[in-house]
Amino acid sequence: MIKRRLFGTDGIRGTANREPMTAETALKVGMAAGLHFRRGNHRHRVLIGKDTRLSGYMLEPALTAGFISMGMDVIIVGPMPTPAVAMLTRSMRCDLGVMLSASHNQFEDNGIKLFGPDGYKLSDEVEASIEHHVANGISSQLAAPGKLGRARRLEDVQGRYTEFVKQTFPKRLTLSGMRIVLDCANGAAYKVAPEVLWGLGAEVIPIGVSPDGYNINRECGSTATEVMCSTVRQYRADLGIALDGDADRVLIADETGTLVDGDQLMALVACHWHRHNQLAGGGVVATVMSNLGLERHLQSLGLNLARTRVGDRYVLEHMREHGLNLGGEQSGHIILSDYTTTGDGLIAALQVLAVIVETARPASEVCRVFEPLPQVLRNVRYESGEPLSSDPVKEAITTAETRLHNVGRLVIRPSGTEPVVRVMAEGEDPDLIDTVVNDVCGAIRRAVG
Repeated sequence: MIKRRLFGTDGIRGTANREPMTAETALKVGMAAGLHFRRGNHRHRVLIGKDTRLSGYMLEPALTAGFISMGMDVIIVGPMPTPAVAMLTRSMRCDLGVMLSASHNQFEDNGIKLFGPDGYKLSDEVEASIEHHVANGISSQLAAPGKLGRARRLEDVQGRYTEFVKQTFPKRLTLSGMRIVLDCANGAAYKVAPEVLWGLGAEVIPIGVSPDGYNINRECGSTATEVMCSTVRQYRADLGIALDGDADRVLIADETGTLVDGDQLMALVACHWHRHNQLAGGGVVATVMSNLGLERHLQSLGLNLARTRVGDRYVLEHMREHGLNLGGEQSGHIILSDYTTTGDGLIAALQVLAVIVETARPASEVCRVFEPLPQVLRNVRYESGEPLSSDPVKEAITTAETRLHNVGRLVIRPSGTEPVVRVMAEGEDPDLIDTVVNDVCGAIRRAVG
């Protein structure tokens, strides 16, 4: 694996106005990415979108200056979902797309996600090349004074994306008569998501649509679904939809306010597409975190579940390499490659709604596709260092794996987006998996002080 200093599993991410998420580094990243994608004599251009974080006002002009200094024209679209940036980068024939977002993190964090001209996230090799340029300086490669780029704001970008998303919903169906609670996490989709559902006929009860720069993902969105679930029950809605801050992931609540995770959503779409001969590659791609119940259910249908390491980019890489059109993560990243080049929470939600409308059954029946095995996931936060390197932690992990041998599985991984170790276990015995997770988490906490 290529060692990268700036880039994690989902672009560059960190605390705003602290390295690497500073205006200075953003400027350098813009210059470095501009240099890498500056090819040929055509007029180069880059599209920049962002979510609703306060720090976007700092990072957007810094990146813009970096690209302009390399002779690239900049198209600024303002708050838009990550998948919209990917789609627009490709449809507008841009050389590069940039999304400023830290996804589901709180407002204090921000991130830089880069997309190539094909709308796909960059490979490890390209990211390493950009890091090399950042580290080694590129002042000798700056554009001549007469070759500087220009910046402009794109009008009606929301309408373009709204119509694109609506076209993915079957034309023979309508959401008329459906009451839907929609939680936009005070994030990037706060305008476009309600417009999409309303345009397809739904009665929309929007929450999380009043961003102020500070409240993105705060007690709302796909990582804090309590308000969404209770609002479904309060208004007797047919369904609840929770997006995250940049709207590339989605979770659903049925009409009882019961949460439905990404594994169930993948199973639902996979089964529906399989029945209609739309599922490519004979299966689904998920990560090591997906529930074993999903794998067993797909096997019962003669379908395979391929697992990758955590990160939707790795799911997508496997999908492209092996010709599959459905993949995702338990957290709600659902990639439907017939429509998009990255996870799109809105489009995934529309696929679920299509099945509910077509079957004329309540979400509680439609969305409960398989019985999940008991699974426990806990996070241990740390300040610095290598939390998994100490001997007591290694011994605790070995003991846990021994106890779960043939009756469950253990997955331990440092997060690629924040200083957290995620400890997950699943198996037939809920008491056992709870015990082993507690033991491992306790060992890690003691090791990090």
